[in-house]
Amino acid sequence: MQSRIIIGVDVGISTTKIVGIRNGKVLAPVGITATDPVSSLYGAFGKYLYDNDIKLEDIEKVMITGVGAGYVKPDIFGCITEKVDEYVADALGAAYKSEIDKMIVVSMGTGTTYVKKDGDEIEHLGGIGLGGGALQGLSRVILKTDNINEVEKMAEKGDISKVDLLIGDISKSPLPNLPVDVTASLLAKVQTNSRQEDLALGIIHAVLQTIGSCAVFTALHTDIKNFVMIGNLSLLPQCKMAFGELERLYGVRFHIPPFSQFRTAIGAALYGIKAE
Repeated sequence: MQSRIIIGVDVGISTTKIVGIRNGKVLAPVGITATDPVSSLYGAFGKYLYDNDIKLEDIEKVMITGVGAGYVKPDIFGCITEKVDEYVADALGAAYKSEIDKMIVVSMGTGTTYVKKDGDEIEHLGGIGLGGGALQGLSRVILKTDNINEVEKMAEKGDISKVDLLIGDISKSPLPNLPVDVTASLLAKVQTNSRQEDLALGIIHAVLQTIGSCAVFTALHTDIKNFVMIGNLSLLPQCKMAFGELERLYGVRFHIPPFSQFRTAIGAALYGIKAE
C-alpha cells in the first residue's frame, strides 16, 4: 500500500504552483494562472489531482505558502491545511536533494527575495522590488508586449553589446579584475532606433544582472559562495549569460536546480513532512 501524499502549494496573486511529495519523491508539478489567487489555487488543485489520478483520501495534508496564502480558507476540499512561512519554504525547497549546505536562496518572482540557509539555520535577508513584474512592465512599454515567452524569443536574437556599455567601450585594455566584455553600464547604449531584439535582451539582462549582483552583495563578509536561483525567471535561457558574468567577476557559483520554478511549493510540502 502506498503512503499518503503531502501537497505543497505556492499561492501567488495570479499564479499558483502545486506539487505532491510521496515517499520523498516529487510528483509532476503543475502551475495555473488565473485572475485571482482563489481561482488560481482551486484551478491548480483540481488539475493536479486530475492529472495525477489522486483522490482526496490519498492526501495526508496540504501545506500552503506564498503571498496569496492569506486568501485561503482553513481547509481545501476538506483536507487538513496548514500555512508555511514563505522564506522557510524557499530555503527548504532550494536545498531539496542538494549537496550544498550553505547558500543564499534567490527567489525570483514578481519581486525578488534573498534567504540565507546555513545547515538548519534559515534567515530572511531582505528583498528588492525587481523581478518578473519589472520585466513585464518594461517590456509592455518598450516592446509593446508583456508576454515573457515572446520577449524571451526576441532576446535570443539580440546583441547585448548594442545596448549595454561594456568595459571594452571605455578602455582599450582590461581594468584590474574587469575583462573587456563585462558590463560597465546597463542599457547605456540604447537608442531610439535600437532593434527590438537587442532591447529585449537588454531588458532581461538588466533585470537578471541586478538580481544577481544584489545576491552577491548579500553574501559580502561571509564565506558563502553558492547562490540557488528559484522562481519563474530562473527558466530564462539568458540566466546563463547574466549569472556567468557574475561568476567570473566574483568567483561564486549560481545554481539553477531541476523544477526551479516549483521549489517554494516543494519546500512547503517538505515542511509538512519535517513537522510530522
